[in-house]
Amino acid sequence: MKTLIHPARAVALGFLLAIVVGTLLLMLPAARSEGLAAPFIVALFTSVSAVCVTGMAVVDTGTYWSGAGQAIIMFLFQLGGFGLMTAATLLGLMVNRSPRLRTRMITQTETRLLGLGDISSVAKIVFKVAVLCQLILFVVLTLRLHLGHGLGWSDAVWSGLFHAASAFNNAGFSTHADSLVRYAGDALVLAPIMVAIVIGGIGFPVLHDLRYRWRDPRHWSLHTKLTLTGSLILLLGGFLAIVVLEWNNARTIGQFSLFDKLLNGMFMSVASRTAGFNAVDIGALTPETWAVHYFLMFIGGGSGGTAGGVKVGTIAILALLVIAEAKGHTDTEAFGRRVGASAQRQAITVLVLGSIIVAVGTVILLRITHLPTDQIIFEVIAAFGSTGLSTGITADLPPSGQLLLALLMFIGRVGTITLATSLVLGERRMPYRYPEEHPIVG
Repeated sequence: MKTLIHPARAVALGFLLAIVVGTLLLMLPAARSEGLAAPFIVALFTSVSAVCVTGMAVVDTGTYWSGAGQAIIMFLFQLGGFGLMTAATLLGLMVNRSPRLRTRMITQTETRLLGLGDISSVAKIVFKVAVLCQLILFVVLTLRLHLGHGLGWSDAVWSGLFHAASAFNNAGFSTHADSLVRYAGDALVLAPIMVAIVIGGIGFPVLHDLRYRWRDPRHWSLHTKLTLTGSLILLLGGFLAIVVLEWNNARTIGQFSLFDKLLNGMFMSVASRTAGFNAVDIGALTPETWAVHYFLMFIGGGSGGTAGGVKVGTIAILALLVIAEAKGHTDTEAFGRRVGASAQRQAITVLVLGSIIVAVGTVILLRITHLPTDQIIFEVIAAFGSTGLSTGITADLPPSGQLLLALLMFIGRVGTITLATSLVLGERRMPYRYPEEHPIVG
């Protein structure tokens, strides 16, 4: 009897395969605008960034890559954002209405669901939401770019399609060298993109829950309630902090009108969580705003979506744990439910390991470069959190530094998924327990 591949390992191998194929495709002369083969490091970095839906780039996507190259990049971040295993389940549904257990288990790893019975319905929801959301955003952006910004129909269609897919998948890639800076004062461009980012990054389990119980919040799962509440707090908190810190910064939003200040403050709060788009120069932000971005990028979005980071649910569980401990409660509770001890341990593990990875990556990058510490920290967290924002130093890093960022992107996108799943599937009860003791804390 054949041994099943561990679901977590299958996801990692799937992403690695996509990265290898993407690298080879991007090295084809036809993928580059000059008709020459792209250097290996450029193709590899771009492929990793696309598959891991990060958006970091060492070259200008719009000018360096040909139309074919841009199409390859879009295909890669569609593949990475949608989830290789979710796509495998959809193919299984097309061939056979009942996917095999192995496929269900593998898809469970990517969708972060614990119930095998929901996989088929979640896969359908994923497909419908992805197609519908991107289609609507594509139409809106195409019309706006043609009618409001004077782009020809062909350019408007391609730009609308590329940015719609990039926004929903939280990929952060843009065909413009300045990302979305040219649209900083256009709410009809930024607002729809923000909506797509939130929908794509909130997580498919939450979308599945809302799809069937949107009129009955009392019966939403605890995961849905924690993700929605945490996301709202982060969005509003990030918005207020960014607007206050950047209000008088003439290099960013200082000279904008009141409405444009608020619009761009909210856009930065949304995009910094994982999307990677920027409508103002990130390098011109104050150091304090960079610090806010550290926090937002590290957390990321919801589990099971296109977002990166350690996830909102992880931080929410830890916050509840701290509150319970401060109140002297033995149980960690929220919304009339008790958070399981195993979920608390898993959240602590993900946070600690994520922090260690960021710290080690920062030290190594500081060692091999001579760039300012705050910019290095920003770059490392942006890579690990699959955010893709940059203060402008990515292309200036040595090849070893770019390879390190590529590794961080892969770990940040795949590592948290495989780690959390391994913790769940590897949990086992011991037939014995040692005597309990209480070491001194603090």
